Amino acid sequence: MRRRALGSLIIGLTLVATSSPLWAAADVTLRIADQKGGMRAVLEAANQLQGLDYQIKWHEFPAAAPLAEALNAGAVDAGIIGDAPLLFVLAQGAPVKAIAVDKYDPYGTALLVRPDSPLTGAASLKGKTIATGRGSIGHFIALRALEQAGVAPTEVKWRFLAPADARIALLNKDVDVWATWEPYTTGLTGTGQGKVLVNGRGHIQGNTFLAATEDVLADPRRRAALQDYLARLAKAENWARDHTRAYGVTLSRLIGLPPAIATAQYESRNARWQRIDAATITQQQQTADYWLKQGMILKPLDVKPTFDARFTLSAP
Repeated sequence: MRRRALGSLIIGLTLVATSSPLWAAADVTLRIADQKGGMRAVLEAANQLQGLDYQIKWHEFPAAAPLAEALNAGAVDAGIIGDAPLLFVLAQGAPVKAIAVDKYDPYGTALLVRPDSPLTGAASLKGKTIATGRGSIGHFIALRALEQAGVAPTEVKWRFLAPADARIALLNKDVDVWATWEPYTTGLTGTGQGKVLVNGRGHIQGNTFLAATEDVLADPRRRAALQDYLARLAKAENWARDHTRAYGVTLSRLIGLPPAIATAQYESRNARWQRIDAATITQQQQTADYWLKQGMILKPLDVKPTFDARFTLSAP
């Protein structure tokens, strides 16, 4: 009788352990790399971090370049990253794949100048100094704007700086232009400290990716947790579009901007998470080919293998 009872107990415990997702994922931790004003703010505002059956360890970065390095080193499991920085880390052979894309209005990726700047457009940038992050989306829009205006990259001076340093350099008149992105664009223009000289429409694709390391993608439990995280992220963004004021309050607390400005920079992006599709892969290939032409990537890069299309998203 004791043996029979013990056997029944073991079978019962085994059934519970294998059928409960909480037991299966309770010891799973996702190390998520975020950027200022990125994923954590919208997830918190939309209450999408409640009821997780896995842990999230947040790592915040001021820009995509150090985030990409963390992904390459395996110091984080997944992170939000622009199309250009993702390409550079992939060109280095990093074991990383993009699993979803956040499509946004690229207006806020812009060339910024001081309010009293006499500059009138990209054609007036000859001999001027541009601050941005090397290989960043800001660097990309600056190069595209110069190219369309017929100005060679060698006809301007470059200062490759982190966002905080670039902002100070512009305000101190050490540089003429700051090529940057949201929330930095609205953070400067919304406070009257700068204005947009050239915006990103017509210059960049408007793609930000959620990328993950191949180690995570090869682990069924962490991959399942990442799928759940992505679904929550998309739900949170859908919620934020309908509750921009409430979202702005949370975002303001996390990025240190007044609520009205925090809300405005989100509204300007009008972003939506989507599955990886053929059009996105084509756009990313075009971006890779452009960086190759600029000498920032040393050999042709086929981007198709750098995507993992297994992850799904429900329609908003």
